[in-house]
Amino acid sequence: MNPLPEPTDVPIEVIHDARCWQDKGWTAQVIKNEDDEGWAVAMTPHGASEPALVGPWTMGRDKKNPKPLDVNAFNTLVKTASEVIRRHEQQEQARLHQAVAVTGADGQRWQVRLRIVPDDDDAHAILSATAADGETAASLRVAAGFRLSARTAQAWVDAGFAPPA
Repeated sequence: MNPLPEPTDVPIEVIHDARCWQDKGWTAQVIKNEDDEGWAVAMTPHGASEPALVGPWTMGRDKKNPKPLDVNAFNTLVKTASEVIRRHEQQEQARLHQAVAVTGADGQRWQVRLRIVPDDDDAHAILSATAADGETAASLRVAAGFRLSARTAQAWVDAGFAPPA
């Protein structure tokens, strides 16, 4: 799942307002914080239905209204929201691609990988074993819920790459 929408050719109107900035593929909207008396800012990538980041926003000098958005604040918010999305993507990548190194009975080192294929209709995973020289010795389809661990990888290698039970 990619949290950022696909880029479109539709031009986005640039807005530089005290409570709404729209530029660089993002919209920063200062909103009333529902939980308390303060303010929050929501950062939404253009084309997305939900904000990627919602965080507290500074009160103005009058302690009632929010501080107005400016170019420096907007650039900082874009950087922060982009980092949040990047970390989410890295976490998702790590969840879908796992690897364990094991040694076979003959002393051969194997890199056992599990690549989960998220699909609403046909979720599954591909289990593969690659030798130290880069040669793939086995690759097979397993259930999406298959749990890769050092123990399951070692058992698969020791069984001669027979399909796991």
